[in-house]
Amino acid sequence: MKDLSMHIMDIVQNSVRAKAENVRLAITLNEQWLIIKVEDDGSGMDKETLKKVTDPFYTSRTTRKVGMGIPLILQNAELTGGNMCLSSELGVGTTLTATFGREHIDRPPMGDIASTAAMMITGNDGVNLQFVVHRKDDEFAISTNEVKEAMGDVDIRLPKVTSFLKEMIDENLKELNIEFD
Repeated sequence: MKDLSMHIMDIVQNSVRAKAENVRLAITLNEQWLIIKVEDDGSGMDKETLKKVTDPFYTSRTTRKVGMGIPLILQNAELTGGNMCLSSELGVGTTLTATFGREHIDRPPMGDIASTAAMMITGNDGVNLQFVVHRKDDEFAISTNEVKEAMGDVDIRLPKVTSFLKEMIDENLKELNIEFD
């Protein structure tokens, strides 16, 4: 995956496939680290599956024989001096935290996180995605439920809504001087 937003999309889609009703994506920036944390209330994994999930030749999907998402995010984090922590409990949910050296030359670029967040908010019917970005004392947060409430009877899956959200997220991050790359 060429950028971190693609990793994020992959991890969130894992949460959706695990039948999560709530997914929280938090990105934290500090002087040294860029931290991506995805928490869900999906089906979770048993201890045996949790041990196997970082193996690229393991996948729970039946449509292919490899699962590269988690092994790749782990490798990219470690290349920057960071790490990845994965915890899960069957029937409760899963939390993945990946820490990347913020200024490290091997850190993939963030990519278009505003588009990624907007698509995740509007494109996963039945899932409340909460997107939060922290930097020092600044925070930006938005969720599917907030968007649905603000939009009233408008179907949030419409492309116009996704475009509007992308622009709004971009503007808010710029206003807070939050830059990833």
